[in-house]
Amino acid sequence: MTQPSPKADLLRYLQDGRDTLLWKLEGLSEYDIRRPLTPTGTNLLGLVKHVAGVELGYFGDTFGRPFFDQEPPSWWYTRDPELNADMWASADESRDDIVRLYHQAWEHSDRTIAMLPLDATGHVPWWPEERSEVTLNHILVRVISDTQRHAGHADILRELIDGSVGYLHNNDSLPPGDQAWWQEYRSRLERVAQEADKG
Repeated sequence: MTQPSPKADLLRYLQDGRDTLLWKLEGLSEYDIRRPLTPTGTNLLGLVKHVAGVELGYFGDTFGRPFFDQEPPSWWYTRDPELNADMWASADESRDDIVRLYHQAWEHSDRTIAMLPLDATGHVPWWPEERSEVTLNHILVRVISDTQRHAGHADILRELIDGSVGYLHNNDSLPPGDQAWWQEYRSRLERVAQEADKG
């Protein structure tokens, strides 16, 4: 059996999260990709904007490869942005702009990952100095964790919007079942929750 390189393995899990996040935008209106669906304002396009910034910061600035040639945008980490400015898209930031930025982030990140060994060190400029030194391996694990966490958020948001579910376009990672099966399954869980509450 041929063993993949540790770097290739990590990159595969990062790419799965990237693909999932963009897939969750497909077929939705501008309103649906932007509307806040939780009390803290979580929305699909904001998640994509956030992870684009995460990649550009951690794989760019951290390793001396800044993405922005001149002044970064107002929501950038090393500036003094409005709180949560990277978690939503303004009306003049189009879906295409943010998706394009995310694709550019992937390319920039992938070049950094290809160029450096996993034990290469960098410095995260927005962390306290005493813990700002990191390895590429640490940053890869951190960004995978962040991306997959937000892909999970996107799963739930998309299901709330139109009932669409699944991990990837060609792999939903769900047990087989039609709408009636899922309704019965959910009803069963509700009954169990009520019984447990009565105690």
